[in-house]
Amino acid sequence: QVQLVESGGGLVQAGGSLRLSCAASGLPLSVGSVMGWFRQAPGKEREFVAAINWGGNRDYADSVKGRFIISRDNIKNTVSLQIDSLKPEDTAVYYCTAKYSSITRRDDYKYWGQGTQVTVSS
Repeated sequence: QVQLVESGGGLVQAGGSLRLSCAASGLPLSVGSVMGWFRQAPGKEREFVAAINWGGNRDYADSVKGRFIISRDNIKNTVSLQIDSLKPEDTAVYYCTAKYSSITRRDDYKYWGQGTQVTVSS
């Protein structure tokens, strides 16, 4: 089993930046794994944000391209999400996730963290 723990959320003004981190423990994530982030805003469904595979290939939701950067440390078993130019509509609970399948699929993530709250004030 893989456990994921997020950190780095908080309250920030619009235009500001945050860096979210996620540490994986239990079974180490290895070649073939994909780590990513989803978010869920109040009253909305959880949506895909970004993902990165073992080789460093990345996938982003159109709504965050150019503002969010996902990175990964395969040795430390961590994934991070740098969020710049924050907007009020980025307010959500951000979830770290992981799986072993193609990065192109966004609907089959197996492991989930508990989430970290990001609130952007206008």
